[in-house]
This record gives sequence, C-alpha cells and structure tokens, in this order.
Amino acid sequence: MSSLSRELVFLILQFLEEEKFKESVHKLEQESGFFFNMKYFEEKVHAGEWEEVEKYLSGFTKVDDNRYSMKIFFEIRKQKYLEALDRQDKAKAVEILVNDLKVFSTFNEDLYKEITQLLTLGNFRENEQLSKYGETKTARSIMLIELKKLIEANPLFREKLVFPTLKSSRLRTLINQSLNWQHQLCKNPRPNPDIKTLFTDHTCSPPNGALAPTPVNLPTAAVAKPAAYTSLGAHGPFPPTAAAANANALAGWMANAAASSSVQAAVVTASSLPVAPNQVSILKRPITPPATLGMVEYQNADHEQLMKRLRPAQSVEEVTYPTVRQQASWSIDDLPRTVAFTLHQGSPVSSLDFHPSHHTLLIVGCNSGEITLWEAGMREKLGSKPFKIWDIQTCSLTFQASVAKDAPFSVNRVTWSPDGTFCGAAFSKHLIHLYAYAGPNDLRQHLEIDAHAGEVNDIAFAHPNKQLCVVTCGDDKLIKVWDLTGRKLFVFEGHEAPVYSICPHQKENIQFIFSTAVDGKIKAWLYDNMGSRVDYDAPGHSCTTMLYSADGSRLFSCGTGKDGESFLVEWNESEGAIKRTYSGFRKKSNGVVQFDTTRNHFLAVGEDSQIKFWDMDNTNILTTTDADGGLPSLPRLRFNKEGNLLAVTTADNGIKILANATGMRSLRTVEAPTFEALRSPLEAAGIKVSGSSIANVAPVSCKVERSSPVRPSPILNGVDPLPRTMEKPRALDDVSDKMKPWQLTEIVDPAHCRMVTMPDSTDATNKVARLLYTNSGVGVLALGSNGVQKLWKWARNEQNPSGKATASVTPQHWQPNSGLLMTNDISGVILEEAVPCIALSKNDSYVMSAAGGKVSLFNMMTFKVMTTFMPPPPASTFLAFHPQDNNIIAIGMEDSTIHIYNVRVDEVKSKLKGHQKRITGLAFSTNLNILVSSGADAQLCIWSIDTWEKRKSVPIQLPAGKAPSGDTRVQFHADQVRLLVAHETQLAVYDGSKMERIRQWVPQDTLSAPISCAAYSCNSQLVFASFCDGNIGIFDADTLKLRCRVAPSAYLSPAVLNGSQAVYPVVVAAHPQEPNQFAVGLTDGSVKVIEPIESDSKWGVSPPADNGLLNGRAAGSSSTASNHAPDQVQR
Repeated sequence: MSSLSRELVFLILQFLEEEKFKESVHKLEQESGFFFNMKYFEEKVHAGEWEEVEKYLSGFTKVDDNRYSMKIFFEIRKQKYLEALDRQDKAKAVEILVNDLKVFSTFNEDLYKEITQLLTLGNFRENEQLSKYGETKTARSIMLIELKKLIEANPLFREKLVFPTLKSSRLRTLINQSLNWQHQLCKNPRPNPDIKTLFTDHTCSPPNGALAPTPVNLPTAAVAKPAAYTSLGAHGPFPPTAAAANANALAGWMANAAASSSVQAAVVTASSLPVAPNQVSILKRPITPPATLGMVEYQNADHEQLMKRLRPAQSVEEVTYPTVRQQASWSIDDLPRTVAFTLHQGSPVSSLDFHPSHHTLLIVGCNSGEITLWEAGMREKLGSKPFKIWDIQTCSLTFQASVAKDAPFSVNRVTWSPDGTFCGAAFSKHLIHLYAYAGPNDLRQHLEIDAHAGEVNDIAFAHPNKQLCVVTCGDDKLIKVWDLTGRKLFVFEGHEAPVYSICPHQKENIQFIFSTAVDGKIKAWLYDNMGSRVDYDAPGHSCTTMLYSADGSRLFSCGTGKDGESFLVEWNESEGAIKRTYSGFRKKSNGVVQFDTTRNHFLAVGEDSQIKFWDMDNTNILTTTDADGGLPSLPRLRFNKEGNLLAVTTADNGIKILANATGMRSLRTVEAPTFEALRSPLEAAGIKVSGSSIANVAPVSCKVERSSPVRPSPILNGVDPLPRTMEKPRALDDVSDKMKPWQLTEIVDPAHCRMVTMPDSTDATNKVARLLYTNSGVGVLALGSNGVQKLWKWARNEQNPSGKATASVTPQHWQPNSGLLMTNDISGVILEEAVPCIALSKNDSYVMSAAGGKVSLFNMMTFKVMTTFMPPPPASTFLAFHPQDNNIIAIGMEDSTIHIYNVRVDEVKSKLKGHQKRITGLAFSTNLNILVSSGADAQLCIWSIDTWEKRKSVPIQLPAGKAPSGDTRVQFHADQVRLLVAHETQLAVYDGSKMERIRQWVPQDTLSAPISCAAYSCNSQLVFASFCDGNIGIFDADTLKLRCRVAPSAYLSPAVLNGSQAVYPVVVAAHPQEPNQFAVGLTDGSVKVIEPIESDSKWGVSPPADNGLLNGRAAGSSSTASNHAPDQVQR
C-alpha cells in the first residue's frame, strides 16, 4: 500500500473516532495493521477478553512471526490458563492447555510438562514459584507491563504505536478544501452554493448573470462543521497548506531569517474576501518559483522542495475544528519523583544517558575521564573504561604536545546511538571515543578521533541520507560530521564563539542540525556546504541546549546567560520565534542549568539543588523534588525512554535513580529471583553469548533475529524476572539444541516444505540468468538468457491478506494491458556468450537490464523502454544503483572495467580499472563508503565512493591447482560491514573494513557440487546457496555452518528429475521482508518460491558451536580452528 493510502487510513481512523464509531475504529486498526492502539489493548487485557485480545493482535502479528510475538501470545495464554485454574474450572484449563499452550511444547517440552502438572494441585499456589501469585486484577497488570515491553521491542510493531499528529477533523478539512477548489473552477460560480452530495464533483448551474466566486458554504448537515474555510484563490494550483508549511521546522525558521519581517498567517472565513474573477484564470496557471541556490545532491529532491519555501510568502492557516480525539490523561504521579536507590560512582558525574531500548541500562561519563556502564535495575556496575589515548600517533602534533602539560581529561558528554549499538564520548581536549556495544560487559573500542582543537563540547548521532554518522562541536567554533570509519564528511563554519551544543533532527525526510554557541547564537545547517540557514539569539544570550520532544513535534531550549539568569522556552518552529517562556527559576545560577523532556508532556530542569518539573503546556512550575536531599546546586539529569525512571547526579559523586509506580515495578521485576524450577539446564547456567568477533566493527550479533521465536517465559505469574536486557537474544532452538543431539535438517520430500512455481515460467531453451524480488516484496522479477524479463505479482486477497510473495498462493504472471514484454536489445548478440545483468530502483519504479547489448531502462508499470545507453563493445555484465543517488549507476563491463555512469546527464563520470577479467559482482557499503567489485579473475577490488580511487585488491583463496576463473558474487551483510563472497569453490565472509577473510565454507559431503549462487536472507541471519546438482543449502550466516539441505526431490517433479537434461538452480534470491523465504531460477527457465512448512517456520536449527561429535560423527575442521584465528574454514 502506498504512503498516501496509509495516511488515508489514519484520516479515516480519526474520522471514525470523532464520530464515535468505536467498534469500526478498532476493526480498521486491526485489518489495516497500521496503528496498534495500546490503550484499547490494555482495556481488553484488564477486562480479560482474551478472544478479542488475540483477535486484535492477529492484525499485526502471528504466534510464530518472531521471538517477541511468540512470547506475547505465550504470556496471554498462560495467564488465561492460570485464571481458569484459579476458578477451579479444570475442564477449561485442560482445553486451554491442549488448544492454546500445546504449540509452545515444541520449543520447551519441560516447561509444558511443568505447566501441565499444575492441574494435579488443589491450588497452583502450592507450587513454590507461584506462591506469590496474587489476585487476578494484579496478575493482569503485572503481565501487561511485560506485554508492553515485548510489543515495543517487536520490530513488527515498529512505527505502529504512535498515532500521527493531526489537526482535528483533518478529513473534513481536506473535503472542504476540495469543494472550495471545485467551486473556484466553476464556469459560473454562484454565491452560497448548495452542496447536496460528495459522490460527484461540484458544479454551479448557470445563472442569468455570472457572479464572483466565493468559498463554498456547506449546510450544517453536510461535511463542514465550522464556518471558516481555507481560501485558495490567492495561490497557485497546489498551494502549501499550513500543515505542510509548518511541518518543516527549519523551513519556517529559514523563511523568517530571510525575510525582514514575519508575515502572519491569514484565516479566511466564508464571509470574507471574495475572489476576484480574474483569479480564476490565475489558478489555472502554475506559478513558477524563483530560481534557488544550487544545492549538492546529498539530499536531492527534498532540498529543492525545502528551498522553494525559503522565499517569504503568505501562509494559509488550516481550518481548525474543536478537538474531539481523546488525548492521553496525565497525572503528577506519572513523574518519576520517588528515590529508588543510589548508585555510587566514585567521581563527579558530568554526563549520563539511558540506552534507547534497554531502559535500565545507563552510560555515565565522569570528570576523571572514566566511562561506566550501569545496569540500574540490578544496581550493578557492568564495566568501566578509564580514560586513555588509544593511538597517540594518529592525533595532531598540537594535541600530542599539550597532553602532558594540560589538566587531566574529563568527559563533557556521553550519548547512545538511536539503535543502541554505539555510544559516544566527547572529552575536554580534542578527542571523541566511539564504543560498539555488543552486550553486557562488552563495550568495545571502535573509533578514536582527534575531532577539535580544544574542548569537544557535545557529541550526537544522526542519519543523513540513512547513513549513521557522528556530529561533534567544540571550542574551535566548528561543527563536524564524521562517518563511522572516522572520515570527515562536513565541517560547518560560521559561529563566532565556541559551539556549546548540537541538536540533529529530521523533518519530512530533511536532515538538519541546530547548534548553539556560548555567546547565545543559534544556527541551523543542512548537510551541505552552503553555510548556516538560521541566525537567532537564544533568550538572554544564554549558553543553551536544544531538545525536541520524543515525537519530534515540539522544540525546547534551556540555558543560562552570563549574568546567571536561566531560561526554559518552547519555540514556534514555523516562525522561529519563542512560543512560551517557563517561569520558576532562581534569580542567579553559578553555572549552566541542564534539562530533559519525557513522554511528550513533561520538562525537567536541575537547579537550586532540586529537580523542577513543568507540564509542556503550562508555563508555571508543576512540582519539584529534592530527591531526599544531597543534590548539587545544578544536578545533571536524564529520563529513560519510557519516562518512568530519572537518573540524577548527587553532590557526593553518586547517581540517584528516581522512579514512578511503573518504574518501581519494572525495577522490582529486574531484581526478582529467577524461577529455577522451570528453567532449562542451559538457562540455569546463565550463559551469555558474546558479540561478533570482528574487531572495530559495529557488532550486529546482539540485534534481534526476526525469524527466531522467543522462548516462552518459565515464570507463571505474568512476569519474567530474567533481565533480558542483559542477554543477547537467543532463539528457542538454542535451548533445544543442547537437550538432544544436533542433526542436519534435510528436506527431501515436497511435503516437508512449501513451494510454488511461477506460471508461464518454464522454457527449456531459456534458463533464468538473473532473479530479483521487488523491494516491496510483492513480486518476483526474472531475466532470461534470451534477454526477456518476466514479472510475477501476488494479489491481496483472503488467502493472502498481506499481498506479499508467498509459497502458499500462486501469483499472476503480470503484464500491462498493452501486452508489451520487457525485451532487451540483443541485436548482433550471441546469446550463448552474453552475460545478462539487472538492477531494480529502490521504489520499484523502473528496472535496468542488459543481455549482451545496450543497457535498457524499463518502466515497471508500462514495460516501455525509457532510454538505452552504453552500447557494446564492451558489453555490460553487472549493474548496481548507487545507494544514495538513483541517477548514478555502477556498470561492470566485459573488458574488466567499471563505469560510473550518470543517467541524468548521459555521461560516464569515472572509469575504474583494476580487474583482469570481466566484472561479475558489485556491492556498495554506505557505512564504509566503499564499492566492492568482484571479477572472473577471482579478485576483489575496493573503491572509494568519494574519489573512485582503488583502495585495495584482494585475491580470493582458491583450492590448490584451481585456475582463477568463474563468477564471483559479493553482497554486504545488513550491518554494511561484513561481506559475503560466493564462488563455485567456496562461500566466504570478509570483514569489509579491512578486507580480511573471517569465515569460509567449501563444498563437501552431500553438498559437494560447485556453488551456482548464494545470497543473504533479508535479516542477514541465513545464507541461501544453490548448487549445480540441484541441492540448496541454508547456512548460519555468522558461522557458515550448514543447518538445512533442500534436496532436488523436494521441489522438482519426478519427470524433471528423471529427464535427460540436468535441471538445477542458476540463481537464488531472498525475500526482502520474510527471512525464511527464497526464490530460485532454474536452468529450465522455471522460477520457484520456497518456504518452510508453517509448523516449522524456519529452516532447521543452528548447529552447536562446541567441538565434539555432531550426530555421531566428527565435526571436522570447523571445530579445530582457534578462537583467535581470523579465518575459520567450515565443513
């Protein structure tokens, strides 16, 4: 579904709720799967309406979707079971056990047996572990805390938990504007037209004489409730509404910075300002905007749209209706004001930050330069990093000279990256340190940068163009942007004083940075080299910090001027003016006050040895707390993401953790003893899994594997006390692996997997040369050796409500009504010698391909050729879109060169030379800022994306006596660091940052044939590999250990297997969203989509990591490699 269709659903949801169609609202939420209404879910859980709870959940996830989903359903069904036992309704309990809980026995049979044994007890509280189970209402509340955490952590609910911010009655407003527009275009507009229907376009019947058009005035019974409408007459045919104009904060600030005065928005009512007749004709002619400054293409079209707004212009206020949508109720008790405990740091704390997803994990920076990681819930110091310079030789000479004689280093700022995989520290002299967080006690050195001359005052993470970067500022009056390899991307100059703080943000896909200096100046920057777009004064010319509310809709700043007066204000983003100033500060402060925001509703400031709280909508102070005393005059403070905990520094070098009632419960949950009776032997051992073995690389092994189901909690009272924030998530099969001998899963029968063959695909004379899924996941695109492309799409229907590709439903061979085929230029081409190649644009709008002739660009809707380019010789052999610019294409050639081609200007920008034979693979990494190429010469070349210079060349290690030939394919892991390399002789994983091989697997045993193709699954947890004898192997991506073999007999008919022609997969492709689905293109032209059977949901189980016997035979050389060896061959 398109973005606009999705937004339409939200508008309808708002309309239904305003009209009190309650059941319809929740039905649409469930059926669309766009918005998960947590409040409604909580109501149904508290009411014990379990059937409705599961039905509502079913619109967003199924039991076996991932580990979080399985845990959610398990907790609900477990609670339902305990309540039946509590009512002494044994018959109902048995029914729940058999029908609802049985599904989880596959993953933990011992747990299921333990649950079953509760039936034999007169009161299940006789079980020691359930002795504290309270009454039903309390148990449901405790369970709900756990469910909310699981839902928030579940990637399937990402971006579905917050309803977009809309003005009330937004759908009515749009209809009013449409009717006004229709009325303006009437040939004979009449005043006060009578609108009787919305089913057809409005037109005025011709009167005796033409009248000047006026805005449509609808009757009360029609759509328009208010008496005010947006006048469209004075603007072009597509005027920006106030919502669009105000949505971009930076645009508003810029417009006013450029203008000499602020133009106030006009509200035009139905009775005011009739439109002049000549304006009707004006409406039909689009107004051409004035020429704007040239912009770099770093953010392409979004910049152009933004720059159009820079000119001063009148804005049109939206029609505002009375607010009907229910707002969340707030209470002063929601503030974390109760002291839970104190952590003793030992040295003065200068900065602290809670982890974005592990809500009790706290990073702390000290004046001593030390960085400490705390698990606040367990009151445990997980690790500490005393300050040291990692590599003095890479630092500037100025810095090296100053190290010995200057004062000791202190931490000015610590912060987590948005996904929690990195944390950064800014120091009082020159340096920043980046650490990769791979799990408890595993904070690894990642990067040290000599960032600024003097103090580095602030550090933050940002995602310009979807690339994780670090932003810093310092005493040298500069703001700098760095990638994760330490390469400097931007330097922003313009401040006349040391830069005190930075606030990166994003609005409407436009990335920008606010910066503040110690002289009170506020500036704003786009990621280009065109200077500051905003120049404003902070109130009182104060040293200021800026923060957005959690939902990004409101902007605040807080600071202290040279005279000691402090200010806390909210900014009007559309005007770049102060919207409200909060009162309640002391007259003078001896330093700069610190503040934070939480829950889109509260502000907190540390001042006068206490914490002061404000409601965002009220300028008067709400309440204060001294946290039982002991706070410094200006305490540092930080909320956790949920807003139920607040960390505050103390005068005696400690940290007090304040909590509200929910926070107190969550802390008790973390502290609670474990339910050892129902814990598997593996869990009881408390095993923690370490992260990736790659040095100086962002660890990804601690991220959640979407395909791996969660192990049902062994706790039967609604709370799992195991601090899962402290463990690497593990699949359930990790537990079962240790309980029985591991054996390779082998799929040899069609009944053991799901498979569908694309209709009209089989053609024995035309093998499948290239295969892709569409990026939306709804179709499969195949390029045949004859140069013809075929597209299959899955329809959205009852059998397939998601409309995504699935092996359970046969798709349609899709063609436009014109009957056109996507046929490549093959004039003068010897097809047997041609190397077909294909690439798809990110939005699935067009596909680029070649089959020995010119490269053709096809429209994916019409199949028409939009353009052709790069005629041979040499012929194109591999195509790849630049990840940051769809107009730039890397084209591998038959003559071993790589052309960097700009489609827009029809020009080859660079020609890269480094291979000896034709190019067989290309892969971009935005994190490392490189292009990796592979060739038929068995070489890997690494090129800088910025300069297109070759950084390195690496030969793949071939078996002895094997000539360097054959296709070599490359693909980056989801972390954009690890690189999968596939050659007929091997699978290998390389560390892309150093191009060192860290894993290798070579064909052997049942998979001894040459490899024809390989690809990562969408979550990079698996590798799908096809072989020239028809076998398909599914490997664990981290270890390259085989976990499942799909034999040819599982997906080929007996007639094909027994035929004279050998049929096997030439290419394999992974679904972009379903981690266990893949497609194969075969030598007989057929295309098949294959998935595990629904009861399994995954391909086998992970092989054990320990040495020893695997299913009764030696593990082979995979178990002999040292843990310290950078390269391990898996067999």
